[in-house]
Parts: sequence; structure tokens; C-alpha cells
Amino acid sequence: QVQLVESGGGSVQAGGSLRLSCAASAYATVYCMGWFRQAPGKEREGVAVINNVGRITYADSVKGRFTLSKDNGLQLDSLKPEDTAMYYCATTQGVAWPRCPLDENRYKYWGQGTQVTVSS
Repeated sequence: QVQLVESGGGSVQAGGSLRLSCAASAYATVYCMGWFRQAPGKEREGVAVINNVGRITYADSVKGRFTLSKDNGLQLDSLKPEDTAMYYCATTQGVAWPRCPLDENRYKYWGQGTQVTVSS
């Protein structure tokens, strides 16, 4: 069992920045870990994910604005109102993906989420 705890959400104006962190209770030798988000009335979508060798995959909507680091911290820059959502940290362990998928169904462990609100 892996426990994930997110932190760092908040409210900012458009163009602002936030940094999200995710603390994991354990890491397997091979894993995928990353961030997903869910806006009100919308399905949860993948934002950015990283595997154990540091290969990162970004959703097209955040490329050039969000940066995922090896410790699974997510830097959110140039925020837009459409980035408003609950952001979740997730991981799957014990599977070696050459490139981690952005499909939420591939991830077994989830945090409780942290809210990001961007005002115009």
C-alpha cells in the first residue's frame, strides 16, 4: 500500500504560479508517478507523469507552462482560469513503462487532492 499526500494548492490570478508537492510513503524500483486534475463537471485528465528513469510526459494543454521534477513536484507557471481544478497525485508501482501513460486507469494509488483556483 502506498500513501500519497499532496500540498501546495491555492488561489492565484491568471499569469501567476504555484508549486505542488507530493509525498509518497514508498517507491518501488520501477514506477510511474504524476499528476492528474479534475475540473467541476469534467472528467479527470492526465497533466504530467514521470517514470523511475526520469522520462516525463506532459498533456498538450500544459506543455511549456508546467514542469514536473524528479521528486514529483509540479511547477505551475502562466496559469490560466481553465487550469482551475482539483489536482491529484497518483502512482503505479512495479511496472516498467518506457513512457508513462496519462490514462488514469493505469494508476493504482491516489492522494486526496489539492485545489488550484485561477481567477481572471
